[in-house]
This record gives sequence, structure tokens and C-alpha cells, in this order.
Amino acid sequence: MFKHILVPVDGSSTAQLAVDKAIGLAKAFDSRVTAIFVIDPYPFTGVGSDFAYGQAEYLSAATAEANAAIKAAKTAFERAGVSVSTSVIESHAAWRGVVEAAASLQADLIVMGSHGRSGLEKLVLGSVTQAVLSHTQLPVLVVRD
Repeated sequence: MFKHILVPVDGSSTAQLAVDKAIGLAKAFDSRVTAIFVIDPYPFTGVGSDFAYGQAEYLSAATAEANAAIKAAKTAFERAGVSVSTSVIESHAAWRGVVEAAASLQADLIVMGSHGRSGLEKLVLGSVTQAVLSHTQLPVLVVRD
């Protein structure tokens, strides 16, 4: 039923729950799996000019975080006997990177976690999952913690 599953990860426990669900689906449907981490290379655009991090320091920290999250996801898939491809993607919005990756990889299912933010936290931090749901025609399995 699902030939290629895309699993966006961010290093969170909720993303790990999504990895666990994707493992079960991949085994059930003998699906290919791709795990991605999306880095926004310019997260501070329009915020101001004084930042705790400079651009180079931010990208270095974001890349290290991405590599750790991808490694954890890959390890989980491999321990379960599921082959997985991995990629770190740069995009000006995490949701856009997910949607574009799904299209370019010809995925037919996205499995992703949702942190369940609400109120001011959702307004300030946004919801990547909500934006993906709003901008893709693919089925999306949302895993909540």
C-alpha cells in the first residue's frame, strides 16, 4: 500500500515515536523509508541584527543537531531490520523542506510527530506538522506524544 515512507525527524522524543510507527508500517508494507532533518539556513531573517549566534555558529550547531537526530533515527531503523536512506536538507521553512522532499522523493506517506503545542507557544513557534498538513496532498500520519 505504501511504497515509500518519508519520516522527518528533529531529535525529539515525539519524532522517535514517529520513527517507531514508521518502522511498523515499513515492515507491514515492505516500504522504502527515507528519514530527513530540515535545517532552516536563515532562521533569524527579519528578527533583528543582534543574535546570540552568528550565522556560521548557528549552521554549525544546526548541522551537529541534524546529524545526531539522523544517526538516532538510522540506528532505530537498522536495529529493527528496516533499510533507511537519510538526508539533511536546507529549506527556508521546515514544513517546506518536508513537502518538497516528499515530492522529489516520490514518497506516498509522511509519518511525523507533533508536539501538540497550543496557545502562545504555537503562535510563536508555529506548527511544522500543521503546515505540512496544509501544503501536501499526501497522506500524513501524525504521531502525538
